Amino acid sequence: MTKKIGKQTFKLAYPPTIVTSAAVVGQKEGQGPLKSYFDYISSDSYFGEKSWEKAESAMLKQCFSLCCDKAKIAPSDLELIFSGDLLNQCVGSAFAMRDVGVPYFGLYGACSTMGESITLGSMAIDGGYVNRVCAVTSSHFCSSERQYRFPLEYGGQRTPTAQWTVTGAGAVILQGDGNGPFVTYLTPGKIVDAGIIDANNMGSAMAPSAYETLKAHFEDTGRGPDYYDMIVTGDLGAIGHDTVEDMFRMDGVSLGRFYTDCGVLIYDREKQDVHAGGSGCGCSASVFASFILRGIAEGKWSKVLFAPTGALMSPTSTQQGESIPSICHAVAIETTIPN
Repeated sequence: MTKKIGKQTFKLAYPPTIVTSAAVVGQKEGQGPLKSYFDYISSDSYFGEKSWEKAESAMLKQCFSLCCDKAKIAPSDLELIFSGDLLNQCVGSAFAMRDVGVPYFGLYGACSTMGESITLGSMAIDGGYVNRVCAVTSSHFCSSERQYRFPLEYGGQRTPTAQWTVTGAGAVILQGDGNGPFVTYLTPGKIVDAGIIDANNMGSAMAPSAYETLKAHFEDTGRGPDYYDMIVTGDLGAIGHDTVEDMFRMDGVSLGRFYTDCGVLIYDREKQDVHAGGSGCGCSASVFASFILRGIAEGKWSKVLFAPTGALMSPTSTQQGESIPSICHAVAIETTIPN
């Protein structure tokens, strides 16, 4: 029996429950408007380690442990782990999970990784292969700057379109049985390339992929934007967010006042000097695992469409003048299972 509806959406026959979540962030994120939602805010950007890369692994491991503790399970009770980050060869995740002793999938979807990990984890549960998995994702400002741009000591001036990579991690545990919130629909994205080559204009590069995936989700499910209490893209920032709205407006479609973006939510752009907003796969992961899921638990929203976006580039491809392909994966979260 196929679970595919339309061109690229899957309706889950046995929607898994998000049983718990955890979010760990750095000091700058803890000074933003969502500070009261995070489980832990570190005042030490090194997280007690001697390098930025080790700091990211320590942060991700702490987030994972917190999530297991909140679920009152041992890590060994998990059957699969889906994890990713922005570092070369996903070493942030691999080193964080190397002693856990649970089958592990290392993922790279850039800033869309939280959507990718939830998608694959949900499919594994819905398919009957496992009953309990963890999806966990991180990014770190300093490790990302060193890899993608310049050493921090360089002190280069940032362009107005640039975004601030979030130091943060988010984790969720998905389970086959539970009372919700449920993962009900999945719309994996296709790679979209708008031809943009400016690595400091990621919002514009990723916006077309968000548009294409959201458009596919609405067409496949027959739902309109007004079906959801919240539509939240991931890490487009202010410029990308506005671009997506404009693209839908040209189609005669309004995303409505409930459309927002994780890169817009996590910082106060006026007070924190982050230019176009937040980015990094830890941005959507930490916002989803804290602010969004708590809002669902408190009854603020009952139907959320979570659609993190990612730029599928590398320092080498950028230096060679390649354009920036992008991806967006949409996940529908609902407090009741639809008919």
